[in-house]
Amino acid sequence: MRPETVAVTAGRPPDRPGEPLNVPIVMASNFRAGSPGLATVEYSRDGGTPTWRALEAAVGALEGGHATAFASGMAAVFAVLDLLPIGSRVVVPSDSYSTLRALLRTDGARGRWKLDYVDVTDTDAVLTAAESADLLWLESPTNPLMDVADLARLCAGARAAGTLVAVDNTFATPLLQRPLTLGADFVVHSGTKFIGGHSDLLIGLTVTADEDLNEQLGTRRELAGATPGGLEAYLALRGLRTMAVRLAAGQRSAGELAERLHAHPAVSRVRYPGLADDPGHSRAAAQMDGFGAVLSFEVSGGEQAADRVCEGLGVIRAATSLGGVESTIERRAKLPGQEHVPASLLRLSVGCEHVEDLWEDLDQALNRTL
Repeated sequence: MRPETVAVTAGRPPDRPGEPLNVPIVMASNFRAGSPGLATVEYSRDGGTPTWRALEAAVGALEGGHATAFASGMAAVFAVLDLLPIGSRVVVPSDSYSTLRALLRTDGARGRWKLDYVDVTDTDAVLTAAESADLLWLESPTNPLMDVADLARLCAGARAAGTLVAVDNTFATPLLQRPLTLGADFVVHSGTKFIGGHSDLLIGLTVTADEDLNEQLGTRRELAGATPGGLEAYLALRGLRTMAVRLAAGQRSAGELAERLHAHPAVSRVRYPGLADDPGHSRAAAQMDGFGAVLSFEVSGGEQAADRVCEGLGVIRAATSLGGVESTIERRAKLPGQEHVPASLLRLSVGCEHVEDLWEDLDQALNRTL
């Protein structure tokens, strides 16, 4: 089945008369013990709940592996990193999620791992760095500069060197990109974003095709207590059911807005792989089934002009995070650890509003900076 159908059908209860169509919210921490020798769940932190397992089944089916749900995207990130021995070498994009880089920097200073920062668009340089690494961490597109990595070549080269590869697939989602099929060992999602889709939950997921690695990730979740809530798992699964239509609407509008922003006199640069002249366009077209619903652009008037754009918007919300039904915008350079980001860069997550309302909102805010 195609991914859009899998998102709707996977993780359902048994197809029998009288069964509910949706897995219910199971709000339980412990369960009645079974007979000796029976494989039963007795404590939710150890074995999960039916709600968790339904979400994991659906996301695993979409990515082509075994999924494990965590309390947040960062909990999922840390579980993967926590599999590494002390002193491991990690290669990470110089442009990547700011909280990931904060974690790597903080624990790296304590000797937990050694770090090599790379430009993911320079495939040869990344492969050279990965030769002596224990883990190659990738994002594609990256957050917030929208750089595109050659995932197939990087995964193949890293694995040939014995290096594990993890890909944060939050921006692309499994509807547009499936890194396990391109050779990655791990996929990580902030389910808070496009999977949940309504800005009302925190949840994270890991996916791997290796059963042993998946078991290790489950053990890290159990020992760290990084478990998702029952309501959050239910909401994430409900959001997943409509992700295809939400993403299609956002992606369609993002492409149109990118073209119009590209021609606006108050915008100096647009970063979106769907643009024909974007540096990552051909690479994204080869490995993705679409260009996504997130773009970034730089305001010509600098930092203060970019802030005025955010303040002058009415339909688009000035807020962090992304992937919701509502469009959100943020000047990312204002955050700690984002010194590499141009000061006037705005990251725009395009939601499900009418594209003309979004454009009118952006146009009037940008015109005020001229």
